[in-house]
Amino acid sequence: MTITNGSKVGKPFPPGVHVPSLTWFKDTPEQEIDWEVQKKHLSFLIESGLHGIVIAGTNGEAVTLSSLEKAQLVKTTRELAVQLGRPDLTVILGCGGGSTQQVIAETRLAKESGADFALVLVPSYFHFAINEDAIIAFFDELASASPIPVLIYNFPGVSSGLDCNSEILEKLGHHPNIVGVKLTCGGIAKVARVRSRFAPETFCALAGQSDWLLPAISCGGTGTITGLANIYPRACIELYNLAGGGSKEAEQAQIDLAAVEWGFAKGGINGTKWVVAKYLGYPEASCHTRRPYPRYSDAKKQAWILETMRPLEAKEKALKKIA
Repeated sequence: MTITNGSKVGKPFPPGVHVPSLTWFKDTPEQEIDWEVQKKHLSFLIESGLHGIVIAGTNGEAVTLSSLEKAQLVKTTRELAVQLGRPDLTVILGCGGGSTQQVIAETRLAKESGADFALVLVPSYFHFAINEDAIIAFFDELASASPIPVLIYNFPGVSSGLDCNSEILEKLGHHPNIVGVKLTCGGIAKVARVRSRFAPETFCALAGQSDWLLPAISCGGTGTITGLANIYPRACIELYNLAGGGSKEAEQAQIDLAAVEWGFAKGGINGTKWVVAKYLGYPEASCHTRRPYPRYSDAKKQAWILETMRPLEAKEKALKKIA
């Protein structure tokens, strides 16, 4: 991949709604992946019409997964996409590690397994020594070695506060193998700054949640990677489709999604998995996060998250019938 006249030649990151798939485990001492539930959930996501699936993102409990598990999850997703008539579905793998070499190795694993893009956080174990120059050097070395394009994952909340600011993003956006950034920092101004410097097919910005998808689209964003699509994929797609028109309908769709996504934000990953299993009919025994992340077992919290998530249930079912 090379830069020609300021533009990248290669595969741009596709616009739309992408979901960080949950990973489902058996309720055993080893907590191995429950492949029956996993395949059922991946099939649900693929058939919903989502534009892409992230394997081993934050919602997928990336830090608890082995490289072999990641590879099998990608292969399984690709196989199911082919079986369900969507062979060109975008598959993204969360690639991480404590060293540059480890992350490069995961991008190679991603390529071998059938992923299209690598989603990469800033390594943060030694956060006290990581400055802007170190972040730029990391992504530059990684992207130059990666066999697939890199999407920067900016999430200071899980990266010890390390943040890819607008200056960092502008420098990295010129790399021929870096295609965009997922902004889970909520930095709406970064979306506009990225768009002011780059065409979306060269370097794009995506909202890290669906609760600010409409504002992101309005100032140059190209979509979202949102955990809410694990339960309400069609409602997320509807908002994305409406977002370009600036209609009152789009505004109301955004308000509705934002109210419901608060359940995911406050519920945490264990609450997210619990309520998704509840709504989609998966066995509760398979919804627990890998230890030491605690179970979502407080009855009061369970009642709250069910009530918070309920308002979009009927709409999602109606959209499924239309589809």
